[in-house]
Amino acid sequence: MTRAPFKLGFLSVSLAATFMVPATAMAQDAVNAETGESIERIVTLGSRVNGRTATESASPIDIISADQLVDTGATELGKALQMSAPSFNFSSTTISDGSDIIRPATLRGLNPDQVLVLVNGKRRHQQALVNVQETIGKGSAGYDINAIPITAVERVEILRDGAAAQYGSDAIAGVINITLKSSEGGSISAEVGQTYEKDGEVNTVGINFGKEFDKGFFNGTLEYRDRGMTNRASPAEASLIGDWLSPSGEPVVRLHVGDADSENMYAWFNAGYNLGNTTELYAFGGVSNRDGGSSGFFRGRDHQRTIESIYPDGFLPKLATEADDQSLAVGIRGDLPNAWLWDASVVYGKNEFGFNSSNSANTSWYYEPHPDGGIYGETPTEAFDGELVFEQTTFNFDVNGTVDVANELLYLALGVELRRDGYQINQGDPVSWAFGRQDDRDIQILTPYVNDEGEPISAEPGIQGFPGFGPRQVIDADRDSYGAYVDAEYYVTPDFLLAGALRYEDYDIAGDNISGKLSARYDIDNDFSLRGTVSTGFRAPGVQQMYYSQVLTNVVGGTLVETATIANNDEIAQQFGIKELEEETSESVSVGLIKRFNNGFDITIDAYQINIDDRIVLSEPLQADVGAQFADILEDNQLGAVQFFTNSVDTKTTGLDVIASYPTELMEGELNLTAAMSFMNTEVERVNSVSSLIDGDDIFNDTQVLRLEEGQPSEKATISADWSRNAWNVNVAFNYFGSVEGQAFTGVKKEWGGKWLTDASVGYDFTDNLNVRIGANNLFDTYPDEWGSEGSPFSDAGFKYGWETFPFGINGGYYYARLNYTF
Repeated sequence: MTRAPFKLGFLSVSLAATFMVPATAMAQDAVNAETGESIERIVTLGSRVNGRTATESASPIDIISADQLVDTGATELGKALQMSAPSFNFSSTTISDGSDIIRPATLRGLNPDQVLVLVNGKRRHQQALVNVQETIGKGSAGYDINAIPITAVERVEILRDGAAAQYGSDAIAGVINITLKSSEGGSISAEVGQTYEKDGEVNTVGINFGKEFDKGFFNGTLEYRDRGMTNRASPAEASLIGDWLSPSGEPVVRLHVGDADSENMYAWFNAGYNLGNTTELYAFGGVSNRDGGSSGFFRGRDHQRTIESIYPDGFLPKLATEADDQSLAVGIRGDLPNAWLWDASVVYGKNEFGFNSSNSANTSWYYEPHPDGGIYGETPTEAFDGELVFEQTTFNFDVNGTVDVANELLYLALGVELRRDGYQINQGDPVSWAFGRQDDRDIQILTPYVNDEGEPISAEPGIQGFPGFGPRQVIDADRDSYGAYVDAEYYVTPDFLLAGALRYEDYDIAGDNISGKLSARYDIDNDFSLRGTVSTGFRAPGVQQMYYSQVLTNVVGGTLVETATIANNDEIAQQFGIKELEEETSESVSVGLIKRFNNGFDITIDAYQINIDDRIVLSEPLQADVGAQFADILEDNQLGAVQFFTNSVDTKTTGLDVIASYPTELMEGELNLTAAMSFMNTEVERVNSVSSLIDGDDIFNDTQVLRLEEGQPSEKATISADWSRNAWNVNVAFNYFGSVEGQAFTGVKKEWGGKWLTDASVGYDFTDNLNVRIGANNLFDTYPDEWGSEGSPFSDAGFKYGWETFPFGINGGYYYARLNYTF
């Protein structure tokens, strides 16, 4: 199923709005030159030429300042970027295990692991969590964007162009570079807010402090944020199985459908020290801790998963998660003869994600008293389920400078990179994963739990909601890689820039690859330029995808089924004929124009196409109906369903980005007007089988294809106005999220229509140092379309809006007040 890349009605209205309400917040020339903040216009992405500005780049680059991030009213970096950059999506998920806490962050509609994230120009480590539920980015392990506090951020640069040849694996969709603050002085900020429904309370306090010394600087950040849960579940209706109703037979809310609880603490720093006149020692990094709380599916009375002596009215399993993240970069850079520069650095990063279940039970662990006085007991109702750990160490050595060629400067950059990626799965408490338990003589005892009629209820392994990681899943593995690149830029004429890059990378498991990129920019005159790029790229399979495995409870065909995610190197995967993972490869082409007018109005238009072969996806949960031989292997391994990571999909993504800016005056104040739009369409061109036992349509069925093609908005826009006069500032933004589709769990294909959301805020400077801002996001309390009767039985159970693909969530309106004091 594919959709036309652009809806013509929306396109015509948006383009009209662009030329009626242009602006500057997201344009390549992101900061008005009249403000004097020219440093904001210098970029470190897309070019290794020192001092290159966004408007001089051969590739499209967005620059988002700290003020722009804060003015969105969002307290999380991922959400602030979604509200600032139309090509960036930060999908809201619910009842998705760990993905409720670390949400998928994507660029240009591709997967979370197909965009590269840098901090201060250095590669950042990925998350340990693998998205295995029915969410955007299923099967991927991207970047925990929210592990970096907004308080520490100076600006964010987004390169919307294939850049694997410049920066290495993962940069298929582009690159996001987060620059940390390094300035003198500091700030203290506090924000409180909640939804119109009086839940989802957010309390944030951030402190940033900087000091410049004779030979260097230090900038530090501390931030605390507490976000309360939201719940938009409706009461379970009588049409559903009666065991979800209250004992009196009345409908009651049984689910938690909304944001998870989240408590966050951060400590970050950025520092530099001059070792001499030409050499600088630098370091940056930080730690973050996030405790989250979410829920699974409700288990009703008379259900084989419910022990009624513990939960007479049924129960809702709870999942408490802890995400710990730490990073440290240390480097030395300096000058070489003939104005060349060198930079050597080591970056270490670690992401740990722990799971803890509560309000739950392991039915196979439970024992009824035996008439003969034998062993009996009850299952614990909480357990540590295990932990995922991802570690990365990266060494870089880079040099760059110029060479005189025909009386013109050839800008050159060369470098090497060595990297080690490690992945661990640490097992949980035995009750979290075991099937039965052992008595004091180490003899396996399994006495099925019986209902009130004395009939045995089949027991299943593991604690309900999120079965833990057992001995079979334990892994401690790593992978080494190395790469080398050359990057060059040359002005063939004063108006014609030609740039190219070539990169070789070798992975000791996934093999090697050569990527290339060629870019050009032609200035027709001082106000009109054309640019274009062709490139190849690749993404090596993540160690998370290579080694992740688990057995969990999932909804397959409307039924709760024990589903095993099997690592490709596992013996069971080999029984099914699953092959080892290989790298993804891509081909990208983009063309664009930049037009500047004398009145300050700027517009950029960039069209692109990205073809990706052998995309790594997580298959559909496969059951016995795949075939007799497949069913026999399932039965032999006591599994209800299995899923695998496979190189099974080829896709084509086409898109158009339009960004316009216009600074003007209004009512004796300065008015910056912005229009930024992104149009995107992804098509699955081929699904490949990787096993003689499994057809391609079973590996990646219509549900998965639909999510890949239609799960993210094909149209996204931000139109905003920012007005300042003396001590006053007013900001209004209109954000459009196009329609999305999905059919996970239900098998019912549903389109959730596009929506406009309005954000507004007013700020006032009481003094030169003290600012107070009040505002509302989603001012008019807009919600997604309701599911209705077509979603039965899930809509009967309480899923009023669904849960799979919503780009802006289901919380409705949110209002807040923010205080900021600078010093």
